[in-house]
Amino acid sequence: MTTTSLAPTRAWWRIPQRYVPVLATLTLLLVMYAVGVSQYRAFSNIQVVFNVFIDNGFLLVVAVGMTFVILTGGIDLSVGSVVAMTAMMSAWLLQGGMHPAPVLLIALLVGPTLGFGMGCVIHFFEIQPFIVTLAGMFFARGMCTFISKSSIPITDPFWTSMAQERIGDPKGNFVSTSVLIAFVVVLVGAFVLAYTRLGRNVYALGGNQQSALLMGLPVGRTKIAVYAISGLCSAIGGILLSFYTLSGAPLIAVGMELDVIAAVVIGGTVLTGGSGYVFGTVLGVLVLGVIRTLITFDGSLNSWWTKIVIGGLLFAFILLQRLIGIRKK
Repeated sequence: MTTTSLAPTRAWWRIPQRYVPVLATLTLLLVMYAVGVSQYRAFSNIQVVFNVFIDNGFLLVVAVGMTFVILTGGIDLSVGSVVAMTAMMSAWLLQGGMHPAPVLLIALLVGPTLGFGMGCVIHFFEIQPFIVTLAGMFFARGMCTFISKSSIPITDPFWTSMAQERIGDPKGNFVSTSVLIAFVVVLVGAFVLAYTRLGRNVYALGGNQQSALLMGLPVGRTKIAVYAISGLCSAIGGILLSFYTLSGAPLIAVGMELDVIAAVVIGGTVLTGGSGYVFGTVLGVLVLGVIRTLITFDGSLNSWWTKIVIGGLLFAFILLQRLIGIRKK
């Protein structure tokens, strides 16, 4: 018997540990959908799935930006307020008679500018991201109230047409333009993380910042870039939310940052950084959307059950991440 025959072989079905959280999320999503189909006949309608994307398109875009941040081991608490500020600013400028083109440009510049500033403070002053982005959250929310203390309706023809546009099939199933924009953001985010130098630097920074420094990687630029990307995604999310509601309000998107973080973590991205995928984030957003849809279909449950279920799932996935980390050691 040769020595090579005695060497242990890796079973073909053995799943790499980095894929376990994502596969767990996919399994959970399929189980939840199966439960919905078994309990409610209308749940099997394909439009129900499309509605999950329509209702959560803006959340998906913001979650993509948060994925970049958490992969570096950081956090961004300002995303919900930036979404609200972008929607408020867009509504206010449109109400003043400005053309939609410069409104879109201004809205898309506000988020990444604030994100760039927070990233610079985090890097150059070595302040914890939690504190810096908390300050950014208060600033952006305060700007919403400064712009207007009440809701501002949007009646601009371009915004209205974007809100009412439906892309569908002959059977009557449809998605909104916001869903297509969200898919583009997802594809771009996944490509950047998987095939660009920035993506490799993001994973390296989240894996071990000291090792990244010793390898000569641009840690500072990478850290600043991810917060700028998060700000850009929040700005796009704010525009999509204004398409969805056709208004801007100072208290809109309150608590969205918690939903975004929950979606990213449930999607398998490790809070300490270095491991996670945009595809997992998409699954995490879908899990949240299906939970809300199930509660809506039931009709007898309070909406607070959504928070209870999401809290339980967060505990479960954080525990799963911890167990995987212990096995690696």
